[in-house]
Amino acid sequence: MAYSVGFISLGCDKNRVNTEQMIFLLNEAGWEIRAEADEVDLAVVNTCGFIDAAKSEAIDTILELGRRKSEGRIGKLLVTGCLSQRYQDEVLSEMPEVDGVLGTGSFARVAEAAARVMAGERVRLFGDISAPLPQPQRILTTPGYLAYLTIAEGCDNHCAYCVIPSLRGRYRSRPMEELLAEARELAAAGVKELIVIAQDTSRYGLDLYGERCLAQLLSGLCRIDGLRWIRVHYLYPDEMPDELIDTIAREEKIVKYLDIPIQHVNDDILRRMNRRGSKAYLDGLFTKLRARIPGLVLRTSLITGLPGEGEAEFAELCDFLRKHRLERVGAFAFSPEEGTPAARMDYPPAETAEHRAELIEELQSRVIDDYNARKLGTAEAVLCEGFDRAEGTYFGRSYAESPGIDGQIRFTSKSPVKAGSFITVELTGTSDGELTGRAAGEEET
Repeated sequence: MAYSVGFISLGCDKNRVNTEQMIFLLNEAGWEIRAEADEVDLAVVNTCGFIDAAKSEAIDTILELGRRKSEGRIGKLLVTGCLSQRYQDEVLSEMPEVDGVLGTGSFARVAEAAARVMAGERVRLFGDISAPLPQPQRILTTPGYLAYLTIAEGCDNHCAYCVIPSLRGRYRSRPMEELLAEARELAAAGVKELIVIAQDTSRYGLDLYGERCLAQLLSGLCRIDGLRWIRVHYLYPDEMPDELIDTIAREEKIVKYLDIPIQHVNDDILRRMNRRGSKAYLDGLFTKLRARIPGLVLRTSLITGLPGEGEAEFAELCDFLRKHRLERVGAFAFSPEEGTPAARMDYPPAETAEHRAELIEELQSRVIDDYNARKLGTAEAVLCEGFDRAEGTYFGRSYAESPGIDGQIRFTSKSPVKAGSFITVELTGTSDGELTGRAAGEEET
């Protein structure tokens, strides 16, 4: 009799890809894959352990699964991912409901761990997080028209506030031919939007080929039939060569949307946080990108309350945002993570950091309102993602909205529109900060 298993994936999209690979491996081992982590023989939760909020979410999820286990709704519980990697001993010693833990370097051994757990063992597997990782096939958990492509594992940046290198290991690029082959398989399976991810996509190829090769990789992806949109996330801003900028500007399939996390702009704070570059560099970079990539939408992430941030430094950050008017900004209060250099520095109180993040959100809401106002009366290609029966509208995204991050566009259509198809939408209004419109063109499959 086959055992049943259900998964919960927390945290980033790189975690999602690992979850999809584990689903494939257990499916190949004969397990019955269930849609929910309930009423199953085994529940697997792939955790994030990056900041306090993510750790709290992971712990709450484990405790909830433990409750289901005590009620007989779950047989065994396996914890994988960054929380287990970060707290290798504590998860098992302090959470008796957990039957096994897998580190980030051992997710490919999930079938072995699952079998041992079902045999009554309490399993603990932690491999070398900097070793070359196997890349199993995967079963997508995204809609069939969308997939993420992890082009590298780990990180070599060692930002002073970040624990990722100790959880994910050194930076390891995947061979380009392997990535192109995976992308062709995804396109053949119906994927139309491919989102390129890594902890730092701009570094791709440096460790493997001795030079940055993201531009060449993107050019190769653009040659793949079936892919309509290629979106690039997590471009570390320290080096964006002209070849990469020209490729993004030239290739029609690369959406003119770049996610470039800068965290802050004050030179002293950047230095303390071991971030390469300076405010002058960032100022020049965003100016150059705007000039050379027409229609560009920029996203960034910021941390308020970093060590060294006083009122003057925060005002400097706000002035930078007013000048460059980035369309998408996520602001997060500083979380002092144990074991990082930043946690040992002096930093503003948590309430101050949280208040400053709220002020950034208020500033950004005005930028979004102005951006939406400029879009009214224009038409955009929208990837339809479904129909809301309660509202009587379809919903989807243009190139300017990344899934799960930036909201959606709601629109009406006289004819049925299939999820996963593209349709031209005339933008006519806004609702709660999101654009609305009506179908103005024929559906494209």
